Order: sequence, then C-alpha cells, then structure tokens
Amino acid sequence: MANPPDLSFVPDDEGKDKFKKSHQVAFYKRRMQGPNCRHRALLDSLVLTEKGARFELEELATQSKLLLLLSPCKSGMIRLLIDELHPVKARYRVKDVLVDETQCEKLRLEEQTEEYVALLWSTCQHRLRVWRFPFQVEILCGDKVLVTLNSQGKLWFETLQMQKYKDNLLFSGKTNLESLPLCVFSEPRVTAVRSEVGATFAAYFSIEITQRCSSLFCVCAGPNSVGLDFCLHDIHHVFGLPEHADHLRLRDTRGGEPYRLYNLDVFAYDLHSRLGLYGSVPLLVAHSPDRSLGIFWLNASETFVNISHNPNDLQDEQTPPLKRRRVQPHTNVHWLSESGVIDCMVLLGPSPQQLFTQYAQLTGFQTLPPVFALGYHQSRWNYNDDTDVRQVDAGFDSHHIPYDVLWLDIEHTDGKRYFTWDPVCFPDPSGLQRHLEKKKRKLVVISDPHIKVDPDWSIYCEARDGGHFIRSRDGHVFEGTCWPGITSPCSVQVLFTSFKSTSVPGPSSYLDFSSPHTRAWYSRLFSLDKYEGSTATLHVWNDMNEPSVFSGPEQTMPKDAVHDGGWEHRELHNLYGFYQHMATVDGLMTRSGGFERPFVLSRSFFAGSQRLGAVWTGDNVATWEYLKISLPMLLSLSVAGIMFCGADVGGFVQDPDPELLVRWYQAGSLQPFFRGHSERQTKRREPWLFGEEVTAAIRTAIQHRYCLLPYWYTVFHQSHTSGMPVLRPLWVEFPEDTTTFDLDNQYMIGGALLVCPVTDPGAGDVSVLLPGPDQVWYDVQSAVAHSGGRTLNLPVTLETRGGTVVCRSEGSGSCSWEYQQLPLSVTVASDTQGSADGELYLDDGWSFRYRDEKAFCRRRFTLHSGRLLCGSPVGEEGTFDCSRVIQSVTILGVKDKPSSVSVTGVKKPPPFKYEGTCCRLTITNLGLSVAEDWKIKYH
Repeated sequence: MANPPDLSFVPDDEGKDKFKKSHQVAFYKRRMQGPNCRHRALLDSLVLTEKGARFELEELATQSKLLLLLSPCKSGMIRLLIDELHPVKARYRVKDVLVDETQCEKLRLEEQTEEYVALLWSTCQHRLRVWRFPFQVEILCGDKVLVTLNSQGKLWFETLQMQKYKDNLLFSGKTNLESLPLCVFSEPRVTAVRSEVGATFAAYFSIEITQRCSSLFCVCAGPNSVGLDFCLHDIHHVFGLPEHADHLRLRDTRGGEPYRLYNLDVFAYDLHSRLGLYGSVPLLVAHSPDRSLGIFWLNASETFVNISHNPNDLQDEQTPPLKRRRVQPHTNVHWLSESGVIDCMVLLGPSPQQLFTQYAQLTGFQTLPPVFALGYHQSRWNYNDDTDVRQVDAGFDSHHIPYDVLWLDIEHTDGKRYFTWDPVCFPDPSGLQRHLEKKKRKLVVISDPHIKVDPDWSIYCEARDGGHFIRSRDGHVFEGTCWPGITSPCSVQVLFTSFKSTSVPGPSSYLDFSSPHTRAWYSRLFSLDKYEGSTATLHVWNDMNEPSVFSGPEQTMPKDAVHDGGWEHRELHNLYGFYQHMATVDGLMTRSGGFERPFVLSRSFFAGSQRLGAVWTGDNVATWEYLKISLPMLLSLSVAGIMFCGADVGGFVQDPDPELLVRWYQAGSLQPFFRGHSERQTKRREPWLFGEEVTAAIRTAIQHRYCLLPYWYTVFHQSHTSGMPVLRPLWVEFPEDTTTFDLDNQYMIGGALLVCPVTDPGAGDVSVLLPGPDQVWYDVQSAVAHSGGRTLNLPVTLETRGGTVVCRSEGSGSCSWEYQQLPLSVTVASDTQGSADGELYLDDGWSFRYRDEKAFCRRRFTLHSGRLLCGSPVGEEGTFDCSRVIQSVTILGVKDKPSSVSVTGVKKPPPFKYEGTCCRLTITNLGLSVAEDWKIKYH
C-alpha cells in the first residue's frame, strides 16, 4: 500500500518523476562515460588453496592491485570474488543470504603459458582459463567456452583512498569538519556521509577516520562502485532479475534504460518498464536448447544490468539467412553496483532442474507453507471494524464460497502504532480471532518497519533507548514520514481527498533490521504476552519495507543513513525488507516454540526470501493490461527462486468491471498466492456484490482452487525439496522446444498442468501452444486429447499433460481444513505409450512434524501396461497417520473399452465407466487408503 497518486508528501518531488533514470545516477553515469579500465592478471601470483585459486590483478593506468579468488563448488557452480588486495577500509559483503558455506572443489593446474593458466577440478568436465592480458576468465565444458568474464573489458573497481589532513583541521564540536575538502564528517559515529563531485552530480562516498594523532588524521574517502561483464556463448534468451513490470524474456537494453535493481515504493507502476520495483533478486537465468546457465550477483546496493543480444532481434530480421547462420549467437550481460565487492556465482546447470537446485542450495529452498496459506485470502484497505469483519466472514458462508484468511490493513491499529488495536473499532481482537478460528480460519494484520515517534508509546521508547533505530549522518536517530500522523476514523467513507486536506504525515523512525540485536528485539514483540490482543492464529503482513519514506529521495531511505556497524544504507538498501521479513518469521516461530509453520507476506524481498514466506506484486491497477502483465511478473519471480507469489486479484487501484474481476479470479486461482485486495477509495468488491452470475463464476474459480489443493501442496513440497519452480515457464519443462522460449502468457503448474488464463476482454477462447510434438494433452473438463507441437484455439484455461498424475479433493467445504478431510480423486493422464507417473504429498499441513518426526505421507503413482500402482518412493517411508481415502480414479487415454477392472484388496470388482469418445475410464466407489499400497488393473 503506497501513498495515493494525488497525495505527495515530498515537496517538489511529485509523481513518477521522483524516480531516477540511469543518467541521473552518478556512479552509473561516471562509469558509462568513462573509459574501460585495462587489467592484467599476474599469472605468477597464482596460489592454489583448499578453496580454489588466488590471483592478483593489476590495473595498468594506476597500478592498483585487486585480489581475485576462483572457487569451483561441488554442487555445480563457480564462485568469483574480486576485492582490493590491500583495502584501507573493509568493503561491505552481503550476509545472511547464502544458507551455507559452499563446499569447494580443489583445483589443479592443467596448463600454464605466458598468456594463460588453465585449471580443472575433479570430474575434468569443466575447466577454467585465466588470461593474462587483457584479463579474462573463461569457463569451459570440454573444449567449448560457455562463459567469458570481462570479455568486453568492463571490469570496474573504484578503490577507496586514504587522505591525510593537518592537525589545524581538528575541532572541538560536531560541525567544523565540514571544512575538509570534498567531505562532510559526522560525530559521534564518524561514519559515511555525502560528498559533492563536479558541478551537477552528487556522488556518495565512504568516509571514515582510520588514524588520528596529534599532528594529522587520515580519512578514507572516494567512490567505490564495482562492475563486470559476462559473455554467454550460444545464448539468446535470458530471464530473471525481478522485479520489473515487463516481459519474461529480458530485452536488449541498447538504446534504452538498463534493468535497475533498487527496491522502491512505486504506486500504480508503469508497465513495460525496467524501473526497479519493490524487490530485487540479482539472478539472471540463461537458456538455450543445449544448456541452462545462471549468474548470481551477490550485491545489495543499487545495481544496473545492461543486456545486449548478438545478433540482436532487429539484425536477425535484416540480415540475410546465409550470413546470419555464420554469426554465433551470444548475450553480453554487464553488471554495475554502487558499492561492495564483486561476488558472483556462475551456475552451470546444465539442465533447468539442475540449475534451480544449484540456486536453492545457495540461497535456500522454498519454504513449505501451511496449507491454509494456499487457500483464498480476502483483504481490503481497510475493513472498518469488528462488525464489518464478522459480516464479511458470514458473507462467504452464506454464499457458499470457501476462503481461509481475512486481512486487516493499517486502520486496525491505534493511531498507526503497530502491535496495537484501535480500541473503538476493534475492542476485542482476541475474541475476533477466536471467532474465525472456530471455523478454522485465520486473521492477518499489517506490521510496517516505521515506528511512530511517540515518547508516550512504550515500543517507541524501547526502540530508541535500545539503539534499534537507523541514524542520520549527523548521528541522531533518523526521522522520516510515513503513515503515522495520518489519522482517520474507522469509516470507510473517509477518502484520500479528505485526509489530504486535513492530515499531515507525522515523523517516524525506522528500525535497523540489519542488526541481529534489533531483529531479536523485534521478534520478541510478537510474543502473546507482549502483543496484547494477539493469539496463536494471528499471522503477519510486512508492507512499506523497501523501505518507503514519503519524505526521502525517491520516496525511500537516504543513502547516507547509518546502520549497525557504521555501514551506510546504500550498502544494503535492497536487503532491508528481507531483514524485516526474517525478523517477523523468527517472531512467529518463537511464539509457537518452533512448532508451527508461520505465514508472513512481504512486499519487499531479496534473494533468499523464498525460505521466509510469500510476496506479491504490489500496487497494481484494475485494468486488463495489469492482469496481462501479472503473468510474466510472476514467472520472473518464479525462475529467480521467489515461488510463493501472486498479484492482487481485481487490482489494488480503481474499480474493475465484472468481466475483468471474474477473469482475474480465474487467473488468480491458478497462481501460488491467491488474494483479493483493494485500496479504500475503491468500491467494495466482495465476490457476492456483482450479481448471481458473477458470484457463481467467482465461486467456481475459488472452489476449483480448493479442489486442487492436494496438487498445489504436492508441487510446493517438490519445490521445497528440489528447488524447481511452482509456476514454470514452458521452456523449463520443454527445454529443447524453441517455440516455448518467448512465451509468457501461459505456464505450467508443476509438471502436469498447463495454464493459459484469459487476459483480454470479450474473449470466447484462448490461443494455446501445446508444446512437445511427442506429447499428448488432455482438456481438463472434457478429457479430449490433443497432440502436442501445435497451437489451438480452445475455450478453456487448463490442460493436463500426458504422462502425469493429478490428485484433487472430491466435494466441497468452507476452508482448506474442511477440504483436507474430503476423499480424493486421482486423474491419470497417460502418454502416447500408455504410461504415466506422479505423486501425492500429505502431512498435517501446519507444523514442522514432517521435518522433525518424518510425519508425512508421500505416495507415488505409476501407470504401465494397464496397471496403476500406488506405493511409497524408495527411502521415503513417512510416519504420518493419514486417514484420507481415494474414492475414484480416472485414467485418460485408454484406447479400448476394458472388459474388467480389478483392485487389490477389494473383494468385489468396483464399478467403472468407459467413455469411448474421449477414451476416459472412471473407476468409482474405491475407498482405498492413501497410506496403503494398492494396484488397479484393467484388461
């Protein structure tokens, strides 16, 4: 939730113009206008260590020295780190994102000449070649070069400088150091502040006292941006780098803006833009029919990424085919960050599955969410009061629409003080939560990172006195403006226009979540005895955590604000929301004694956020264009590891017409995080407010979601254990089918279901590519089979892939808990050979017993030669006492009518039905235990 578009709290900083383009960012312009630095590798400096190889690099013009570390890892990646050889001040390195220290392979020397050193490791499949001059690193598979680092000579490493000043510049006070040339210094923290460079540009330099005596003192100052380029050979398709409202495939940036990774609060963001949005994942995924590669750039400062495809698309069209074939396709990727070190990992794949596993081993696997979190969530800014919440809850029951979670935005608090409740509108919050819990439903409340400046509020005083706030460059607690101070009654009829004219945002201070001490303090605030009115069923929503600062530059934190350890905000800006997300998850984990799985939604994120919870695409708009763009946005998040993601159904801003609302519910029901949410200026849009026809369509979409929960949960478990995305671009499942590489309007849920949502008004059908000429696809509703490798116009949104198994719940209920008690139906879609396999994963759906006590039930289904077997995978025996039964089995693609059907353990042959027009065999009244092995045979 951002400030509304007609309400700016930043003087002379109105609208979208407040956000910078690349030419307005000093370090980017300085680098792009400057010459390429020329580096050489000092090959005789090679040292082989337990963790790889060590080289020294020298920049020819300045003779400054850098340290290069190359570390092959056992999981199939190579880590490259470049730092100053003799730094006068340690540079910031990202912490807490990598889950474990990577296990390194030992390198050995293969060949050494005057021009290069060749190194290889255990399997001998991959090699490294380090060239002396110009310095380059090649990664090879056999004799084929896969990736070249510094192929265009764009290695850039601005080093901090030590400057000495005479004693007559010393002072007795806090401001006289402003007389230092090109710097302003701050006491008592003596940390980093701003410097002016040139006549028009402000660059942000690190400044620190490193030595002080009676005659002089030394200041460490200067710009410290870093950059490096990569050539990806035989690659023409790259993906990732969320978050941007743009296509899935990353575009050539020549002649336009680079992709910006800088977390910002952008209300009603522009479409098809490379402007940074709420979160950043510096992972680029490259794919060709032969191989998948990845580049993970571990840097949390402002980052730009330029991409050039060679030959580019325009040249492809204009170049004669014979000449075009002689040009080897490749993609150049140039990374540039404001500060820190160069710390990057090249993921070698070679398959998409291996690539995603490698990345998950680096930054963490997708957390397994509680089942209720996969149900439908109903939210609004804001539900007015206790009575309003109860009426909305009752409305779902009276209209027979299942849902799991109701959400409360900022108005539920007492004067925008988080961890409080409005005493008039919500006088009995624990009673409200108990009312929902009786129906097995949950309540989620918002908790933002800014704390209202209020000396009479105990949480503010604790944070101030405990040193938990970010500080300004002058050493005082930083104060900015956000929601506190904007007051309005509970009535939903208070609109933006009214509080714009009567309310002024008050000051807030911002918690320093980069500090482990602050995160621990914040986590304890969620304890039941500390958070009055909360219960064990209350879950949390972190918003505005880019961080959003209405009065700040680009509506965020000033870069020279100071964090724990003296680090400037610029160093770790993109980590801020990740750290709040982490602290909130820790709080809910601690509240339950580590027994229950928490649910926390965060708007801002970074690499590794997948192991914490869910994210969403922020303040979207109720138009068809935003519905359409949500698909590639979610796919970009998914390939970058952020798999529990969704977009606000119906659009956060403006009012959708009934057709758009229905189509958005249909699309949202087939996405991982499924929430309807809108801002308070919009009309109420609970599903039953648009007439029975619309209500029926929305009810059907939500009910279909709930029936598919066993499949969703199984796919999430697969992601939790393998790193494979939940939502998958088609090329992930069909890596050699080039027709899928540019598609971003359809996708796979797991490996079985192909989805193509309707995103255009008045559409009666959709054009669907069915990939794989050797595949067979089945219409989910009619079971009609279609061969792959072609495009069809179909009046459906869902196809089942042959060779797969999908489990569903049979019946209806009011929430996920009730659906978990229902019997199951199993749909087996046979491939062209009459075979199929798939699995079902079950546990209690809410605790960590699946992990700590092996309390799970994992079943594998295999169809071959007219026999369907159900059993546990080898080595996967769980202890979960599962009482669910399989009531029916449907097998698609049965060419001939069976004469009989037999089931092991069932004395009386079960009834079955065969439909020859669609080759569908349905076996009913089975009552087979999920937890027991069984076999169905048809003749």
